[in-house]
Amino acid sequence: MTTSFFEGSNLSRVMTRNQGALVAFGTLIVAFVLLQNNLAHGFSYYDISTTFASSTTLAIAAIGATLVVISRGLDLSVGAVISLSNCLIAAHMGDSTTSMILWAFLGVGAGALVGLFNGIFVVLFRLPSIIVTLASMFIVEGLTLMIMSQPGGTIPGGFSAFFLSDAIPNLLPMSAALIGLVLIGWFMLKASPFGISLYAIGSSDEAALAKGVSVDLTRMITYMIAGALYGLAGMFLAAQTGSGDPTVGPPMLLPVFVAVVLGGTVFTGGRGGCLGTVFGALTLMLIVNLLLVFNVPTFYSSVVEGCLLILAVLAGSREQIAKSLARLRLWAKRRASPVKPHIRRRYTAAPTKRADDTLPSGPVTRWLKLNRVALGTSMPAYFSLFVVLIATAVIFEGRLSGLSYANSLLVLTAFLAVLALGQGSVVISGGLDLSVPAMITFSGVMLGEWSLAGMGEFTPVVVVGLATLIGALSGVGIGIIGMHPLIVTLAVNGILGGVVLVATGGTPHGVAPEWVTWFMTGKIGGFTPIVPALFVFVVAASVLLGNTPFGRRLYAVGSNQTMAYFSGVSVARTQITAYALSAACAAVVGIMLSGFSGQAFIDMGTPYLLPSIAVVVIGGTAMTGGRGTYLGMLGGALLMTALSTALQGMLIPIAVRNVVFGVVILGAVIGLREKKST
Repeated sequence: MTTSFFEGSNLSRVMTRNQGALVAFGTLIVAFVLLQNNLAHGFSYYDISTTFASSTTLAIAAIGATLVVISRGLDLSVGAVISLSNCLIAAHMGDSTTSMILWAFLGVGAGALVGLFNGIFVVLFRLPSIIVTLASMFIVEGLTLMIMSQPGGTIPGGFSAFFLSDAIPNLLPMSAALIGLVLIGWFMLKASPFGISLYAIGSSDEAALAKGVSVDLTRMITYMIAGALYGLAGMFLAAQTGSGDPTVGPPMLLPVFVAVVLGGTVFTGGRGGCLGTVFGALTLMLIVNLLLVFNVPTFYSSVVEGCLLILAVLAGSREQIAKSLARLRLWAKRRASPVKPHIRRRYTAAPTKRADDTLPSGPVTRWLKLNRVALGTSMPAYFSLFVVLIATAVIFEGRLSGLSYANSLLVLTAFLAVLALGQGSVVISGGLDLSVPAMITFSGVMLGEWSLAGMGEFTPVVVVGLATLIGALSGVGIGIIGMHPLIVTLAVNGILGGVVLVATGGTPHGVAPEWVTWFMTGKIGGFTPIVPALFVFVVAASVLLGNTPFGRRLYAVGSNQTMAYFSGVSVARTQITAYALSAACAAVVGIMLSGFSGQAFIDMGTPYLLPSIAVVVIGGTAMTGGRGTYLGMLGGALLMTALSTALQGMLIPIAVRNVVFGVVILGAVIGLREKKST
């Protein structure tokens, strides 16, 4: 009778519905007990107040990200909006009460406007939220640098004192009260028709639409509320630090997603909540404090955050892991089937030629007819490149032309051309690799460090091999376990960034081998050695994607994973190979950069995240997967390099260049998006 009561009771249903928040709360208690037992004098009110103050920015920003995730979206502009609000307030707020209130609202409003911008492109233009928010991240970072190019500004003492004081003396810190107010707003929102619609569109747009839910309006409002919360987080950060910093926000992207996942929100949408997210943010802060108590260097923090993100996703992926194991067992059975080899030939054997009376008889015309779709998506990049080159020659009166300019252009293009093969393969398969920046830095730095340690001239081979293994492990998490590509690669990016800091103490000392430096800076007949190597690479990459079994499997997986699987394609193996290839390409670029500059440095790969995606998109590759050519990506790489060179030659600030690149990638995605029936 007791068992029957609990099985049918409201308590059982509530616990099931709030399992994520309860697990997050339990984790928070464990972290608190560990910290309490290892502090000399236990937790005092001051410690509690400090913990809340340190967690408020993260908690509020993570609440905004949670709303987007529940709606089945992803927002990468979190950190950029925090920096925008932070710098906007620090640069303009005065000492008067009116000025404080005005600029506090403007800081929050700026975040809401960015959210509206994201919502417009996601809802009205039907673009992937990852690409929209990635582009807006760079646009907002550029705008932030226009407001404040370096840390500075002053926050009035009264404004800081208000948010860092106690709402109830010696009982409730104002930071905790602010988090509580945001949570109250969340619970009211959750109980409203909008909250019901939010969970409905997160579960299924089609089902929500059939029930009369305004899907587009709900999603638009979600991005606006999320942006406003990012702005609120930036406002509190300004009060906490007393100044502004244009670089303070982007590093918060990883902790924000860690807090969301620790709080029990799943990235498939329709499940989770903001209370668990707050518990996740507080847990993360307590874990950081534990590291300090145990005298663990702060360099390990990003490693811990990345590992926590992966572990939290694994903990919530038990069903997916079970499905993956079942799929592997089915795959093993099908390999023994006599039908298997016949099916596999569809994607592994060379396509058979057949007569087609509808095609023109001329070889050139026939080739153009067969490749008209690929040419239609890739030729705009080459046409735009031609326009940029002509404009550059006119603006600089021929100074940027000739053999020297061509050599420089090709050398700089080589970095993006190599990245395009790896990132392009991942995108064609339907994924995205955000670990590129850290992999570039890791490979370049480790090349120098291990060369300094006397590992020999074959150090680059070791570096590329290790990177390939790391990329393959990312592919295992994505292809076999079923984790979201963004989460896996973002976690790997954080882990590798922390490893670099730990290995070097924050300051790399090694240099690239002499032959690598010569390869990137020497001369053979007026050209740098990398230039002829680039031509060989382009041919090999084109053949790999266009005329090999791997390339055909890649397009099949990107077009439709389910159909590819039942047609005999090993989806998991294809994805593992794609991410391994992406990591290997990023490692090669890290080695090239270290040779080009003579020595690697921290964050040397950071500027290559957006360009690595931009060249793929501009080259005509569909972000939904299944479409694109390497020659198109090469056109995108040439265009981006020529445009960047021209802007640098015109002394255009990096802030403006970020905005231009963000706008270019949005324009390319809009122009190349696939039309969907409504």
